[in-house]
Amino acid sequence: MSDNASTPAQPARPAAEERSRTPMFAPGAGPAADPAGSHHERRIRSFQPRRSRVTHGQRKALERMWPHWGVDVDGLSRLDLDALFDSLPAGSPVVCEIGFGMGEATAQMAADDPATGILAVDVHTPGQGNLLRLAERNDLVNIRVANGDAIILLREMLAPDSLSGLRLYFPDPWPKKRHHKRRIVQPEFLDLAAVPLRPGALVHLATDWEPYAEQMLEVLTAHPAYENASAGGGFAEPRPSVRPMTRFERQGLHKGHMVRDLLFRRV
Repeated sequence: MSDNASTPAQPARPAAEERSRTPMFAPGAGPAADPAGSHHERRIRSFQPRRSRVTHGQRKALERMWPHWGVDVDGLSRLDLDALFDSLPAGSPVVCEIGFGMGEATAQMAADDPATGILAVDVHTPGQGNLLRLAERNDLVNIRVANGDAIILLREMLAPDSLSGLRLYFPDPWPKKRHHKRRIVQPEFLDLAAVPLRPGALVHLATDWEPYAEQMLEVLTAHPAYENASAGGGFAEPRPSVRPMTRFERQGLHKGHMVRDLLFRRV
């Protein structure tokens, strides 16, 4: 009897399990599934990964553009922003956008201000692919896409005084009281963000959740590293024209929500 015949048959592994073990992209050809891995502490996250299908066009854009314009947030090295934005003159301003959805508003802001680099960070693979697709299609050479935790990006990978701005549009409001600790805009986050933000850097936030808007205004006003850039010291009114209408904003307005913008400067 052959060895094969004497070996008990192994049960077939379910197809879903096989797919879960198979990397979505070849190494270096797309964003890593968990770039920071176990290098950094586990903590309460201000985001929850959204699992949705990556379209053929998004996948192809990631495969083509990620090696050139993609950054995995592994927290192991400091980014050289001049080298990262090598298509812009050295010393060009760079802003960080945290959470960009499907990237339409980010692409529009990049087109409107081609002299400013946008380092856009998110964990949503379809959105990453869509933003790279828009950047490639419209020759937006001032966009770079970062994959991973924005906290690790700000704390571990950006040099002091390296950013000219920070944008945070429609973050998860975590409306239930027991989840408020997950909101990203907290005093500790502002402490962290103050380090890579250079003096005069503009912090622009927006939300359609009124209680969260009030919390944002309260913690920013109380923080010594920031000053309100809006007349009267409240919310920015009228709505700043530099921020395009986002999909989340349209959804909020359709539900009757009040959209609030906040503009603060790093002191």
